[in-house]
Amino acid sequence: MTDKLNLPRISVLGCGWLGLALAKHLSSKGYDVKGSVMQEENLEELHQFGIKGYQIAFNPDLQVCSDDHFFETDIIVSCIPPKRRDDIESYYPKQIDSLKQEAQKHGVKKVLFISSTSVYPNTLGNVSEELQLSPEKASGKALVKAEELLTQSDDFETTILRFGGLIGYDRHPGRFLSHRKELRNGSVPVNLIHQDDCVKIISEIIKQNVWGEVFNACCPEHPTRKDFYQKAARAANLPEPEFLEDEQMAYKWVDSSKLIKRLNYKFIYTSPLDTI
Repeated sequence: MTDKLNLPRISVLGCGWLGLALAKHLSSKGYDVKGSVMQEENLEELHQFGIKGYQIAFNPDLQVCSDDHFFETDIIVSCIPPKRRDDIESYYPKQIDSLKQEAQKHGVKKVLFISSTSVYPNTLGNVSEELQLSPEKASGKALVKAEELLTQSDDFETTILRFGGLIGYDRHPGRFLSHRKELRNGSVPVNLIHQDDCVKIISEIIKQNVWGEVFNACCPEHPTRKDFYQKAARAANLPEPEFLEDEQMAYKWVDSSKLIKRLNYKFIYTSPLDTI
């Protein structure tokens, strides 16, 4: 039996599609796990899995907090992404700044921040963690500001994890494009990662105590959009989307070799095609 005395306490902020899967996994491994949701009606699902549930909402200040015991923890894993709203470039960093203040107030020592590869521009080539960040979308710009807020703090150590597009389980890529008959950019590589790998990578960072780092996390192989989405449609018994022959648009090929080397990590799904 795992000795909980030697394991850090973990609070998962945002138990949605990824956060809930992570909280369930960590709890099964013997960690003392707390999880947060924004809506009170979602607390029961956490309790069903033996996870201590809290209602927490940053709007953008901490306006809802059922119990600040949630922040009395060793590690906070932030799984709250930028929402679609016109002022996201200012609103989301304010949310993360409020989180930062709570972490400082309660003496949290480690923060694992789930970011996205949308912080990178389309470079027509390989992108690594050393690339200068110049995102094109407002959500990417918001994430860059949020990353800086956390990494600049001297009160706790932060590791940034930049995931590609999230797939797996109830996120069926075939259905995602089923209503669109003609698509562009069929020759562009996809940057995707399965939920199982997301959970395993986060678990390894915690287990190996790897802090103060920035990692990309995508399947090492990058099939084309055409190959991936046509296979996904066939698997879902849906009509294959047709891709227009057009000039190749801007793209990026996200490199996860730093993560693989630093964590000695072996992907469960080396290619998005393996997930279908």
